[in-house]
Amino acid sequence: QVQLVESGGGLVQAGGSLRLSCAASGLRFSTYGMGWFRQAPGKEREFAAAISRDGTITYYADSVKGRFTISRDNAKNTVHLQMNNLKPEDTAVYYCAADAWRSGSTEDSEYDYWGQGTQVTVSS
Repeated sequence: QVQLVESGGGLVQAGGSLRLSCAASGLRFSTYGMGWFRQAPGKEREFAAAISRDGTITYYADSVKGRFTISRDNAKNTVHLQMNNLKPEDTAVYYCAADAWRSGSTEDSEYDYWGQGTQVTVSS
């Protein structure tokens, strides 16, 4: 079955960096658009970043543009989210998601598979 496993979350001070990874299995990874979403306590899940099947096109939420970078390695079935200059408002559970039909989407309803999430906490 399809599995998406996130790692790399943790506690970091404001201004610091973290690199999230998502390892995918059970799917033909290179044919899926991939995305990162996040959900803060008491808030709805929101889009953070997405990447096309071949990695040439990326999408970012305005709130993370210029600070976060999404990348993928189709040979290793992994997608990463490099997060720099983190802010307390970036605190959330971060989820990796796979989209079988589109090469990158900002809408969570269009994703078919989800990971269990990894907690990112940014202290001020």
